[in-house]
Parts: sequence; C-alpha cells; structure tokens
Amino acid sequence: MKNFIKYINANVLFKVAHLNSATIVTKIIAGILTSKAIAVFIGVEGMALIGNLRNFLSAIQSVSILGFYNGLVKTIAKYKDDAVSLSKTISTAYYLGFFATILVSFLCYYNAQFVNDLLFPTYNFAYVIEILALALPFYALNMFSFAIMNGFSNFKMLLIINIIGQILGLLVTLLLIYENHIDGALVAAVIAPSLIFLITLVGIINRRNLVGYVKVDAISFDVLKSFGPHAAMAVVTAIALPVISICIRNYIISEIGITQAGYWEAMNRISDYYLMFITSIITLYIVPRFSEIESKREFRKEVFGFYKSVMPIFGLGLVLIYFLRSVLVPLIFTHEFQPVEDLFFWQLLGDFIKVLSIVIAYQFLAKKMFTHFIIIEIFLVVMLYFASIYLIDIYGVKGAVIGHFISYLMHFGIVLLIFGSSLFGIIPEENTESDS
Repeated sequence: MKNFIKYINANVLFKVAHLNSATIVTKIIAGILTSKAIAVFIGVEGMALIGNLRNFLSAIQSVSILGFYNGLVKTIAKYKDDAVSLSKTISTAYYLGFFATILVSFLCYYNAQFVNDLLFPTYNFAYVIEILALALPFYALNMFSFAIMNGFSNFKMLLIINIIGQILGLLVTLLLIYENHIDGALVAAVIAPSLIFLITLVGIINRRNLVGYVKVDAISFDVLKSFGPHAAMAVVTAIALPVISICIRNYIISEIGITQAGYWEAMNRISDYYLMFITSIITLYIVPRFSEIESKREFRKEVFGFYKSVMPIFGLGLVLIYFLRSVLVPLIFTHEFQPVEDLFFWQLLGDFIKVLSIVIAYQFLAKKMFTHFIIIEIFLVVMLYFASIYLIDIYGVKGAVIGHFISYLMHFGIVLLIFGSSLFGIIPEENTESDS
C-alpha cells in the first residue's frame, strides 16, 4: 500500500483522484436510480429486455470506434508536442473511425428487424435499433473527443463532462421511463451515451486549433499498425462478453422464462456497481505501473502488494454486501426482485476471483502479449457459455452465476500457470530480465 500511495502522490493521478471518485459515485447513483425506475415502472421482464439491449449496445459501440480509444489516448500523449505525428494520429483515428461508425450505423438501420429478432424474439422494438443507428455517430464523435482531451491530460474537463453527462443522461432516462415505460427505457438506453456529446462540444470549442490537424492526406498506415493490437484486444473483449451474455440470457428466457432472466440481469447490475470501484483502482494504478516495471521481481511485488492491501478490503466489502442483500435488493429494485438474493453467493465469489485474475492478466497488455490475451479471453467466454448452459439446465437461473464463478476460477488458474515463474519461481538477486 505504501508504494501505491507514493505512486499516486508522485503523479497527476493525485490531482484528479477526487474527481474520478466523484465520477464513479455519480455513475453508481445514476445506475441505481435507473434500476429503481425500471423495477417500479416496468418490472422484472423489462429488466431482462433492457439487459439484452445494453449488451448489444456495448458491443456495437466498441465496433463503431474500432477499439481505438486506449491506443489513441496513448499516442496523442506521446506526440502532443510533435505536430506532424499528432496530425497523422488524429487523422487516422478520425477517418477510419468515421467510416467504421457510418458502416455500422447503416448495417443496424437497414437490418433493424433482424437485430430485433435476436434481442427481443417475441417483441417488436425494431424502431429502437433504428434510433440507435442514428445516435451512434454522436457517440463515436464523443469518444474521439474524449480521447483527445485524455491524451492532452485535460483530466479535469474530461471528468466534469462525464459527471454532467451522467446527470443529463439520468434525467432523460427517468423522464422517458416515467412517460413511456419499456419503450422509454429502451430509447433512453440508446440515446443517453450520445447525449454527452452535447456537453463535450464545450471541450471541442476550447480546442478549435485541433481541427486543422485532421487531414485526409495525413492518414498513416504506421499509426494504424500501432493501433492494431490494442484495437484487436479492445474489440474482442467488448464483443465477446456482451454477445455471450445475450446468448445466456436468451437461453434463460427460452428455457425457464423471462422473469428468471430479469433476476439474472438485476444481479449483473449490482455486480457492475461495486466492480466500478475496484476496476477504477486497477485502471489508475495497476495498468500504468505494470507498463513501467521491467523485472519479474517488481511484477511479483506489485501483484502481491495489491493482493495484501486492496483485496482484503474488497473481500470484506463483498461479505458486507452478501449479508445486506435482503436490504439492498428491495432498496435498488423492488420486493418483486426478492429471488435475486439467492444469486448473490456465487456472483460475489466469482467477482472476487475475477478481480484476482484480471490484476495479473493486465500484464498481457503491459508486455504486449496480445495473442495470449485474445486466446485466453476467447477461452473465458466459451467456458462461460457452456458452463452456464449446462448448469442452468440443472440449477435454473442460479446455474448462470455458478457458471460465472467456475469460468473465472479456470481463467485465474490459466493466468497463474502462464505467470507462475514470475509469481512463485526462484528469481536470482541479479536477475533483471523482464517478464514476457
């Protein structure tokens, strides 16, 4: 923990830590209020339908920006004082992202009924997919603008925009749910992420000089090649888990009913809320720290330091959540969602193992072990699907959360196997060889 505090104090992260915390708290509050509104005005069935749309939206948004976000942020930060390289970076990301977004929007718009049949087999919300197609370019522009602000270390503006955008999105969502119930909730889910672009325009106006960097003739294959591995990982991650979640949810709907699928979606939402805290710590500290360290000894020290300092607190938090589940479920949803309480044990256990695993797995990104990352990610989702389907047939909806636990336990085992020598092997004092 001492290293963690020293690192934070020595970096710009300390200056934005309070704003980042405010952003996370705002997201959680907005999510809980949205869940409450869905539970009150729509019910368990609506929760399941919105879950499918949320997963599809997450996947399609990542495809529309080609997974460029993280690569763009890093490259802009690297070349922000080099006008030529900066122009190549921004131009390549902008034009390729633009064409990808337009292509995805056209495909969604003109195949809205097909998508509807995948997401809502017995309902007709094709018009929602059409609205999604129209809103998608604004989402892509917003993420492009975010990447520029992030790359230029404009953290304060970025986080303020995030907070205001979350509040705006919440107000629109609550209004639409109140007025139009399930239709309003579905429309809100697809337009809320794009509404933030209205706020982001303020940040763009403050950096009008960057428009001149966007040139067709500045598109660079070398920049695209540097984006490639990060983009591939981002897209695989962003598509694989949401698609598998849709498949599992549709299986629950077809085999044991839409109500059970609604309970599972409610459990996933609660999981998302508490995982925001731990993933923010990992993003702020572990990712940049792993990129800096060179030796296996340092890697081992950071991993076990995180396990000793952060994981006990996270574990105690999960234990507290488990014992308060009978209070949390009606508080966040309604008494109609009481059966969700039976899903907590395996979900919480699976999430604890998940965090243990991803802390080590970030070394794949830090050391550019892209192939390892993608193969293991695909293994995870395949395992998650088949384990969940098999266990759902035996235990009902509880099988989905047991499958979640088993999948991440196996993922953790594989990650430990790959980095076993770094974490548990004998490292000579003079050894400074970097892990790969």
